[in-house]
Amino acid sequence: MSTAPSLGRGAIDMRCRPAYLHDFFGATPGSPGEATARWLNRRVGTRGDDAHFVRSRSPEGFLAEVREAGLRHAVVVGRHTPSQHLPNDTIHRIVSGHPELIGIAGVDPVLQGEAAALAEVERAVRTLGLAGIDLEPGFAEPARHADDPVYFPVYDLAQQWGVPVFLMTGPTTPDPRFNDPSALARVAQAFPRLPLVAYHGYWPQVQQAIGVAFRHENVFLVPDMYLFLAGSQAYVEAANSFLGEQLLFGSSYPFRPIGQSLEDLTRLGLRPDVLDKVLHGNAERLLGLER
Repeated sequence: MSTAPSLGRGAIDMRCRPAYLHDFFGATPGSPGEATARWLNRRVGTRGDDAHFVRSRSPEGFLAEVREAGLRHAVVVGRHTPSQHLPNDTIHRIVSGHPELIGIAGVDPVLQGEAAALAEVERAVRTLGLAGIDLEPGFAEPARHADDPVYFPVYDLAQQWGVPVFLMTGPTTPDPRFNDPSALARVAQAFPRLPLVAYHGYWPQVQQAIGVAFRHENVFLVPDMYLFLAGSQAYVEAANSFLGEQLLFGSSYPFRPIGQSLEDLTRLGLRPDVLDKVLHGNAERLLGLER
């Protein structure tokens, strides 16, 4: 059960998935996926029960976690990679009818082909009402960088429609050479009106990611569970200066408890005005939400 119902204060959790979404998130008791979820929880500093997420093996349990943490919104992310496909229709079913949940669509123009991927972007945004597009270049086969030309039609279409593109980064990238913020800089320069959001914040390439965000104001960082690991204080220092409007909160639930992540965020040394931006203000602007 969530332990910090008052700390959410209308926070927007930019990366929050229910366990029942996939075995990778711990959907099945005793499975390898559950073991991985528990391992990740221990690695990123979960206090107490490393299987806290079992409550979210049901839709009701997940909604209870979100509500008891005090979240205004939780963002549920789809993905489409060779190793894991979370269909956009599934994301739509999860968020439909629950105003506290927001869905992000996943596409892969390599697997789907360019025309099909662009058609799916349009369907996901226009028909399903999902709020952005997730791409995972480092998880492609073969692995790619974010500036690979195969993704440019998706970037172009998202920029035309004014919806953000979310990119999976970080140390779980199968080949760490593809966890490279410099590729994002080239995309940000090519598509200056497109909000580009880096899940996991390119950790542990923290300084490089911050440098890209310094140069390009359309780059947003969501370090989520890695915000609480060694080397991440640089995100906080940058947020208290130039990065204050480009850093966003994410718990990465079920790999870290929502309530604990909110508590830990308040102890990192963010100025009060910056903390408000990180918790909800920046996400409201990014997602076009109104108070």
